[in-house]
This record gives sequence, C-alpha cells and structure tokens, in this order.
Amino acid sequence: MTYRTIAIAALAATALIGCSKKNHTIVADTAGDRNTPASAPIDPASLPPAIVASKIYRCKDNHLIYIDWLADNLSANVRTEKTGAATLVKAPAAGKAMVSDSGHSLTGSATGSSISITLPGGGSESCKA
Repeated sequence: MTYRTIAIAALAATALIGCSKKNHTIVADTAGDRNTPASAPIDPASLPPAIVASKIYRCKDNHLIYIDWLADNLSANVRTEKTGAATLVKAPAAGKAMVSDSGHSLTGSATGSSISITLPGGGSESCKA
C-alpha cells in the first residue's frame, strides 16, 4: 500500500515539474495571412438563401416529393424521401424551369399549389400540394 502511494506521489511530482509559472500570452497575427498581399480584396462569405416554404407534393403515381423553396425565387431543394438527400435545382431567370446537373427539372413556385417535375430517368409529371 505504501509503495503504491509513493509511486503515485512520484508520478504527480514528475508531472508538475514540467509545469512553469510563466505567463503565456497568445497574440493574434493582426497583419493577416503572410502569403496574401495586404492590398488583396477581402471576399465576404455569402450565405445561402433562406427557406421560405417547405411543401410536400403528391404526384399522379401516388409518390411524394418534398420541396424546400428558397428566398431567391430562383432555386429549391428537391427530395424524393422525407429524410433523403436534397438536390438543388436552379433557374437561369425568374419564371424559367429550375434544373440540376443530375437531370431534375422543376416548374412551379412556393405560392402555387401544383408543380411539374421531371426526375432523372423518368418523365414529366404533375404533383399537387
């Protein structure tokens, strides 16, 4: 029992030997990244558009489509499953069809009650909220 107490005390003392009472002050580099010239313009981060409406649509073949309409009125997130991965569709201009690189196409708006959607590998179908 005393050997164990002595061993623990010795380990504690060894650990404390490495501690120093010096004051450690960390100062941030105010000059910025040393590899970037000071005259380089700062690119502010832009936030993605907010979700203005989330709707569930039932299509003619009885499956569900989940759409999160975004505030820019040019894009939306489309999901075919409630907890599935979202696919971003974007329109080149207001009133045009929103499309994705993966083959999704969406026509409609957050305020409307019906949409027309084309999923990859499928035809166009209409769905109602």
